[in-house]
Amino acid sequence: MKIVVCIKQVPDTVDVKIDPKTKNLDRTNIKGVINPFDNNAIEEAIRIKEKHGGNITVISMGPPQTNDSLKKALAMGCDDAILLSAREFGGADTLATGYTLARAIQKIGDVDIILFGRHAVDADTGQTGPIVAEFLSLPQITFARSIEISDGYVYASRLLESSTQKVKVKMPVVITVTKELNTPRYASPLNIMKAAKKQITVWNHIDLQCDIERIGLKGSPTAVKEIFEPVRNKINTIIIKGCPEEAAKEFVDLLHAEKLL
Repeated sequence: MKIVVCIKQVPDTVDVKIDPKTKNLDRTNIKGVINPFDNNAIEEAIRIKEKHGGNITVISMGPPQTNDSLKKALAMGCDDAILLSAREFGGADTLATGYTLARAIQKIGDVDIILFGRHAVDADTGQTGPIVAEFLSLPQITFARSIEISDGYVYASRLLESSTQKVKVKMPVVITVTKELNTPRYASPLNIMKAAKKQITVWNHIDLQCDIERIGLKGSPTAVKEIFEPVRNKINTIIIKGCPEEAAKEFVDLLHAEKLL
């Protein structure tokens, strides 16, 4: 079985800052981590391989430092890693990203299952997996909370707002997964050392034979106008002093004044 996992390196949420000039995320000097939901996709790919055999290729699009996340995926149990990296990919929205990932998957060829996390925590759109499915003309299962494979079909439960939907889809298929699907494993020190020595394949827009008008900023019909921190309402704190009887009376008076009594 041929499995592809598409992951994204996102800023560690602990260090996230907003550039006051560009109004976008300031990614300078910020540690990158694998998008949390993508760890569930990696784990599920490994479990499928352990049960049914096959090969797992992990793909990510980004700058050279994205190698850190690809190495972690290799340490967890993926077999091969591909980095899609070129200046021409810069500024891509979900449509351009989906097109680029689809070109890479087509280049790999004969893929049975393509896994994504349900969404990336830095953008929260959940669009890339479905977009890739459309570019590849493949069926898709979104928000999967359980996956079983039998006789060329995927049987999955989908997490909906107030219920669960069970579906049966013939492979090949694109699946986006939720955190309820599994608990991602930790890479052992030995596997981390082995992954550090593995070669990561790098493909650019020429390798993928991309239409230059469909990648990066050129191929992006949408753009982030501004990212901002939510406005926090100031809460006035009133300290009531005096003996218990006086404090209680003042407290009741305040509640009356606020029309809470």
